[in-house]
Amino acid sequence: MELLKKPILTEKASVLTEKSNRFTFKVEHKANKLQIKEAIEKMYGVSILAINTMVVNGKVKSRNTKGGLVTGRSPKYKKAIVTLKAGETIDYYANI
Repeated sequence: MELLKKPILTEKASVLTEKSNRFTFKVEHKANKLQIKEAIEKMYGVSILAINTMVVNGKVKSRNTKGGLVTGRSPKYKKAIVTLKAGETIDYYANI
């Protein structure tokens, strides 16, 4: 089971990274904080101070088609915000 799915590269996540050295990842839904910490430390070789996790509910999407209005949801996912020690950073593109 791959715990880390992908980094979240949004404007809000970039502001967190610049101001408080916090990085955001989309993770496996069943992963806990200890597993996430171990996976990030192993993959990027950094020291982690804190991890915050949250489950983000999917947005309701709707569109008009020939058959009428079609509604649905985008899938929910788990997000982890990782705080690193001062002076350390994560290069997302180093492990490609």
